[in-house]
Amino acid sequence: MSLENFQKTHKLLKQYKYSWAPIDKGYNNRTLYVNVGNHNILEKPVTQEMKDKFIGGKGFGLKLLWEATRPETKWNDPENEIVINTGPICGITQYSGTGKSLVVTISPQTDIVVDSNVGGFFGPFMKFAGFDSLELQGKSDKDVLVLIDETREVIEIYEAGQEPPDSHLLAEYITEELATTEKDRTNVSVVSAGTAADHSLIGMLNFSFFDNKRKLVRLKQAGRGGIGTVLRDKKIRAVIAHSKGVQGNRNNVVNLEAIMERGRIFNREMKELDDSQCEMRSKGTAHLTGVMNDYDLLPVNNFKFGSHPDADKINGDVWKSFFTQGMSTDGCWIGCNMACAKGVDNFELRTGPYKGQKVIVDGPEYESTSSLGSIAGIFDPLFTIESNFYCDTYGICTISWGTILGFIMECYENGILNKERTGGLDLNFGRSMEALELLHQVSRGEGFGLIAGQGVRKMKKIFAEKGWGDPQFMQDIGMENKGLEYSQYVSKESLAQQGGYAMTNKGPQHDEAWLIFMDMVNNQIPTFEDKAEALHYFPMFRTWFGLNGLCKLPWNDVEPENNKESGEPAKVPQHVDNYVTIFNAVTGLNVDKHEIVRQSERVYNFQRIFNIRRGYGLRIHDAQPYRAAGPVTEEEYLSRQERYDKQLKELLHLEPEKMTLQEKMAATRHYREDRYEQLLDAVYNRRGWTKNGVPTPEHLKNIGMDLPQLIEVIAPLQDSK
Repeated sequence: MSLENFQKTHKLLKQYKYSWAPIDKGYNNRTLYVNVGNHNILEKPVTQEMKDKFIGGKGFGLKLLWEATRPETKWNDPENEIVINTGPICGITQYSGTGKSLVVTISPQTDIVVDSNVGGFFGPFMKFAGFDSLELQGKSDKDVLVLIDETREVIEIYEAGQEPPDSHLLAEYITEELATTEKDRTNVSVVSAGTAADHSLIGMLNFSFFDNKRKLVRLKQAGRGGIGTVLRDKKIRAVIAHSKGVQGNRNNVVNLEAIMERGRIFNREMKELDDSQCEMRSKGTAHLTGVMNDYDLLPVNNFKFGSHPDADKINGDVWKSFFTQGMSTDGCWIGCNMACAKGVDNFELRTGPYKGQKVIVDGPEYESTSSLGSIAGIFDPLFTIESNFYCDTYGICTISWGTILGFIMECYENGILNKERTGGLDLNFGRSMEALELLHQVSRGEGFGLIAGQGVRKMKKIFAEKGWGDPQFMQDIGMENKGLEYSQYVSKESLAQQGGYAMTNKGPQHDEAWLIFMDMVNNQIPTFEDKAEALHYFPMFRTWFGLNGLCKLPWNDVEPENNKESGEPAKVPQHVDNYVTIFNAVTGLNVDKHEIVRQSERVYNFQRIFNIRRGYGLRIHDAQPYRAAGPVTEEEYLSRQERYDKQLKELLHLEPEKMTLQEKMAATRHYREDRYEQLLDAVYNRRGWTKNGVPTPEHLKNIGMDLPQLIEVIAPLQDSK
């Protein structure tokens, strides 16, 4: 374990020396630019306008990416960037969930900006080294490693050596090589993709952290939109941060005691209430699997159904039996008492290149318990755990991969695919070993795996062009919007959640708005205006976490005991007040809960206009596949016939007993599609946008975001008011 050994096996291509300076009130006031093509390395200033308008995190990333690219820039152009960002709160250790990085790039799947949040230690370590954001631009002609080394105050680019390409081995290798002592392993974090990212559009990034209790390197994922594919297209094998270590106040906050006080209150809530609420410390987000099945929200057979009799085989108690319990290190950043980053230790792999080896598997999270299981009609936790491991180390987004599997299997069962077209694979629902083989094919760049790795949108086009199936049917069942696969909740009975998915800036991801219980279960937002208000507040508030380097789970996955007595329990007002207090305590500012929403509005509208600049971001791009709104097939309708017939009678005043099945399905579809169009109108109006989804100059002025470059983009589109 020494730098000297590392340098013997890795050719140094460029070294840039910088002068470290302490963070000031949450900001370094500079960003780092690295071009892996020409080896240019620069420091850039963070202006006061950047902090005022973009705050940090995703906001900084969007601004830097806008300036680095043109409207016509493609994802695999050298000028496309991966921008890794922190935020003013990122890196504090006195409150849970403060270690998130936010990554942005032009997506291979969507051709618009994608943003993805991720835990692990890289973001805080990069920030401690002196930089609020990192821009990675250019394309190398050989595999390279980028090292940010706070201990020597250098940025270095190395030619890659013989390190293994898959993430679990690569992160372990680099950690052992660069750590100067066993204790120093905690101070190394590695960003990488894996072999599947070389051969697909759904590659993701792994951010590592060293688990001191297990003495193992672990991984957290920036999963959405193909960011790992961009990394590998640039021939970056890894980006590494080596920190001097973590002390009590590296962010140099203004009022540490105020943060510590809120942290103590939250930690007490976790200790006293978690076991009776979400059980995050024992089950992580996997506790949701049984809950979603109970409410008919668990995606089964490509979102065709919302529950299944075998779901008890993958409920929260099952996952708890696999997770190693009592691990204080199950937080993906230091000081997080939620400890929801569960792991399966010593799992023996049954297939693939690491067959027979025992590994740690990070998760599965709820999204993976369904995407790598029920959505494919598979209710085998061993399959889910093994698939989770291979998706991670190969560098594949588990959410996209699961929704891809569901689409492929429904196509197979409908004759669109067959063994001849899949290269001999029987891909009916429930075929777990064939599903694993397909995953390995993606990693190897072989067979039908090359097609599967293109994603649902491109598969629909390929299958239609080959004449394999009805394009309208594939459009209806292909669960993607804007080119991004849906995350794992059935939205048919929640109009608000349909909007929370399809109206997102990046594509259908649950981190903007999760409104199913407010809408479907508790009926708290019955009118279009109520839903529009929720689809304004919650995406804006959740955006704020991504501006500051925060995890959203501590906000509402444990609640104060008296939260139900508050005026707006869905917003968890006491926790909102925690975040206002912490932001002010870090930065020395004096904002209130209304201003943090305005901070998010500025960035949210900027991202919408970024999409418009690229030729997207309009009403047509917020369209959803019909499977997200209602039953596509007769089997689907009949599985919930009582529900659908009752709605025809009570909502449309029809007589379903006098109608054919096809007539009932057509009436249901017309009603649900019309309701969604009405929702679009209501939400756009609330957000200050035209009927075509374009922010108005008046709205931009009202929120303090009427920048000339934005007005220039939207001005020609204002006729659609």
